[in-house]
Amino acid sequence: MAQWCQLQMLDCKYLEQVDQLYDDSFPMDIRQYLSRWIESIDWDTVAMQDSLATIRFHDLLAQLDDQHSRFALENNFLQQHNFRKIKRNLQDRFQEEPHAMAMIISRNLKEEQKILACAKEAEQEGEGTVSAMVVEKQKLDNKVKDLKDKVQFLDQMLKNLEDLQDEYDFKMKNRENEANSLSPKELQQEKFQMARMCMDLKQKRQDVVTFLTELLNLTHSLIQELVSEELPEWKQRQQIACIGGPPNACVDQLQNWFTAVAEALQQVRQQLKKMLELEQKFTYENDPISQKKAHLENRALELLKNLLSNSLVVERQPCMPTHPQRPLVLKTGVQFTVKLRFLVKLHEFNYQLKVKAVFDKDVTEKKGFRKFNILGTNTKVMNMEESNGSLAAEFRHLQLKEQKLAGNRTNEGPLIVTEELHSLSFESELHPNQSGLYIKLEATALPLVVISNVCQLPSGWASILWYNMLTTEPKNLKFFLSPPAAKWSQLSEVLSWQFSSVTKRGLNQEQLNMLADKLLGAKAQRNPDGLIPWTKFCKLSANEKAFPFWLWIEGILDLIKRHLLSLWNDGCIMGFISKEREKGLLSNKCPGTFLLRFSESSKEGAITFTWIEHDVHDKPVYHSVEPYTKKELTAVSLPDIIRTYKVMAVENIPENPLRFLYPDIPKDKAFGKYYPKPSETQEPMDVESTEKSGYMKTELISVSEVHPSRLQDNMMPMSPDDYKALERYVSPRDIDAVMSSEFQDES
Repeated sequence: MAQWCQLQMLDCKYLEQVDQLYDDSFPMDIRQYLSRWIESIDWDTVAMQDSLATIRFHDLLAQLDDQHSRFALENNFLQQHNFRKIKRNLQDRFQEEPHAMAMIISRNLKEEQKILACAKEAEQEGEGTVSAMVVEKQKLDNKVKDLKDKVQFLDQMLKNLEDLQDEYDFKMKNRENEANSLSPKELQQEKFQMARMCMDLKQKRQDVVTFLTELLNLTHSLIQELVSEELPEWKQRQQIACIGGPPNACVDQLQNWFTAVAEALQQVRQQLKKMLELEQKFTYENDPISQKKAHLENRALELLKNLLSNSLVVERQPCMPTHPQRPLVLKTGVQFTVKLRFLVKLHEFNYQLKVKAVFDKDVTEKKGFRKFNILGTNTKVMNMEESNGSLAAEFRHLQLKEQKLAGNRTNEGPLIVTEELHSLSFESELHPNQSGLYIKLEATALPLVVISNVCQLPSGWASILWYNMLTTEPKNLKFFLSPPAAKWSQLSEVLSWQFSSVTKRGLNQEQLNMLADKLLGAKAQRNPDGLIPWTKFCKLSANEKAFPFWLWIEGILDLIKRHLLSLWNDGCIMGFISKEREKGLLSNKCPGTFLLRFSESSKEGAITFTWIEHDVHDKPVYHSVEPYTKKELTAVSLPDIIRTYKVMAVENIPENPLRFLYPDIPKDKAFGKYYPKPSETQEPMDVESTEKSGYMKTELISVSEVHPSRLQDNMMPMSPDDYKALERYVSPRDIDAVMSSEFQDES
């Protein structure tokens, strides 16, 4: 079943995550109508090749034209209009940078796969077991339902009170007219009934006031739970999602809770007005409505203000579309997007909220601290979205420009550029046509790092990782003046997320153990509470190399994304393993067993393989090839290198020493699906192509040259396959002659 079809069958909580993936930069309409074509393309490859990206971009425009024609045949005027607009927007946005579109599609497809995997895992694990989070959600659902039920019950109480009061008022007016026609006994009974009715009326008034007081107490505790617990937890989950953790969800659920409580409070305020009307018609000494009305009105208003003032949130943190997996790092002169949501979804607020973006608000003057201006449309009116009805505003064309300072422009501040944190806040005012309701609203994005050159992106991202891993404070811009150390238990999880967020695999325990030893030292014994200082992670060099630990990891991540993604996803690459551990794993394996690991000496990212042989005394001998960098892997893929790799010594036949991928997987079984498909063989009479070109086909292979004596000592028995291959070039008689002379030389 197609991936898009599978997604549409998921529960709404997963569909909400899908909804988060698509915006106007790449609308969901395209994903819906062109799903089959989109899923047939390898967008990872497209994103890495500009020429291919251009071709695919024009293919997409052609697909849109075809779909537009279908709408024309169906007389679907609305979709014709939408697709014309979508095409224009895509051309404006991606005509010059088609690879950016490919990156967005690639990322979205991967995120969809993760959502499907999460849904499948939850389905498998969820039968019979319910997580604590789901239990808490159900409790809050029940509390909100209880509040709504109580508000409805209060409505009924007020209706009963009004009916009783109208009846009492009617009888009091008719009492004087009927008094002359009643006997003294009947008059006495009438007085008794009226007195009893008056007592019932007073009791019902007291009951209404008491019930409303308890209702507001319940509302207060519910708002406290939403504002002080649920909202901060959602924001913390958003922080984790920003740095590669599990996708943040439940914003729709949060919106449902906020909206339900706001609706209840609006209804309570209407009920209070009804109570005042009843008081104006009839009151008495110590009337509870007269005594409590001001307090109840003020309390309901303050509760509503408290709820609304906490309802503006940053739904999608600032991010450059060109680097969707690196939010919160912004480059000057490059557009970025950010999306806000108002959690109280009431139609009376539609088009009422005008939001303004403000950069570095309330930041005090600091020497060396850079200042920036926001360019682009920095005000937006919030309106109901068609997709889910939420009240939202998305800024799509903002960018930053550094303010020019007179004199020396060098940064004299205490922090380097990538440690300097900035704030982006959003302000609005809410004053609908309701007496007493005027609220200032503000939401602040997570702290940002502003860079001026793309080469600063890795270090800037390291700062974002460190901040969001260690603090939940939204405005601590002085964090890096004295950054705290991280526990290995925290950092190991975040490091694994860096891999799982761009591939299908995080880091396993074996790989994390190697990184723990690298950062903590072997003596720490991979202590989960072992502390790693910020300087060790991103500033000082690791193990006395010439570059920091994080830049080494960043280089490997880039290497995987560009050249090794499929191999990494399939688990072919062991990657992070020390040389000592490597020897331990290979020591008892068959000759020719090899494993793949990342080089520890390359800042840009490089991969090597190590294999085992046995010398004449049957002792293990280990060989590692010089690491392959992006330059080599751009020319020849790693599976091709492994397939054609040869070890050669003077006067000896080159041979491929690689036989089994660790632990014991035959090389061709492990990598066969990545080998290039053999070209069609020419027919015997088809000689034109060769004659026309005049060239013989060539193939790039990797060869390691070793000293003959070293090769002789470590010569492995020749396999039947190798012998057959050798027979194609050398006759059996010559092979025997060579081998006989070699044995005579040894003797």
